[in-house]
Amino acid sequence: HPVSSPDRAFSYLRGWPGIALCSTFANKAPLMSEKFPILVTGGAGYIGSHAVLALRDAGWPVVVIDNLVTGFRWAVPEGVGFVEADIGDADAVSAALTAHRIGAIMHFAGSVVVPESVENPLKYYRNNTANSRTLLEAAVTCGVRHFIFSSTAATYGIAETVPVREDSPKRPINPYGMSKLMTEFMLADVAAAHPINYCALRYFNVAGADPQQRTGQSTAGATHLIKVAVEAATGKRDHVTIFGTDFATPDGTGVRDYIHVSDLAAAHVHALEKLIADPASSHTMNCGYGKGFSVSEVLDAVDRATNLKIERRFEGRRAGDPDALIADNSKILATLPWRPQRDNLDQMVQDALAWERVLAERGK
Repeated sequence: HPVSSPDRAFSYLRGWPGIALCSTFANKAPLMSEKFPILVTGGAGYIGSHAVLALRDAGWPVVVIDNLVTGFRWAVPEGVGFVEADIGDADAVSAALTAHRIGAIMHFAGSVVVPESVENPLKYYRNNTANSRTLLEAAVTCGVRHFIFSSTAATYGIAETVPVREDSPKRPINPYGMSKLMTEFMLADVAAAHPINYCALRYFNVAGADPQQRTGQSTAGATHLIKVAVEAATGKRDHVTIFGTDFATPDGTGVRDYIHVSDLAAAHVHALEKLIADPASSHTMNCGYGKGFSVSEVLDAVDRATNLKIERRFEGRRAGDPDALIADNSKILATLPWRPQRDNLDQMVQDALAWERVLAERGK
């Protein structure tokens, strides 16, 4: 049967089993001089909601897809398109890509709790790997040309050298890190076979909140140290546990590279612009500041910000915790015009604390 319009094509394909609901000619790539719509998966979550703000602040049209399992509908700003769906739903993803004429995807949706990944690895291989495959197939079918992936320093496992370079050995020690590394492999293979390029950004320890208090980390049961510490400082927890005081660091506690979430969101916008400017190239880059702070230094910063003393309890170090994990960020600095604006521990703590107080005022 002849199909005379994209809408009729979409309707026609709906009845065919196994056919992704996507019309490539209805979703022709817009001119590169235009700011085309960006689909943000997991855009109602912590990092994704900051990326939405950064894109909007830079003038990009944004559509969010999120199943709201850990995200919040209120975290999506007014005027941003919203699709409540799981990225493992191929029909829903393809329909969103077509209906909104998406030109690029920023992919944040997934599961991120390391201990849970050890207890329930199949959840992580489904949410982080299999669902990313579904999303990527829809992107290729619908003619999306650019893909930015939320990866992690957990892909390195126990780093042999610090700071960690992108070409360091990748030996994940938990299903979370492996599920992300498998997606990186998929991206490389797909980009070699199809007209799509990608940027995988390997995050180190993300912290802080939007300086204007428009969004922040809001998920209950968070495991990030600065989030846990500001919850203790505002009475949501009665103590903070320090796991290990015998690390080979100046004060004996583990050292990590913390990056402000707003700086991280800005890196995604720069990565998007790089992919558009150079569609023949793809990139994998660390996202960190290239310096670290110990657990004790972080808690001291929270104490300074509140003029209070958080109760600290001590337990043995956890299996697989390295002494220090710090990014070599020379590649991202050389590749993108991105420069950190909030690389200050006290500022990260202050922003996180301000957001925690906002949540307290909302009764959350």
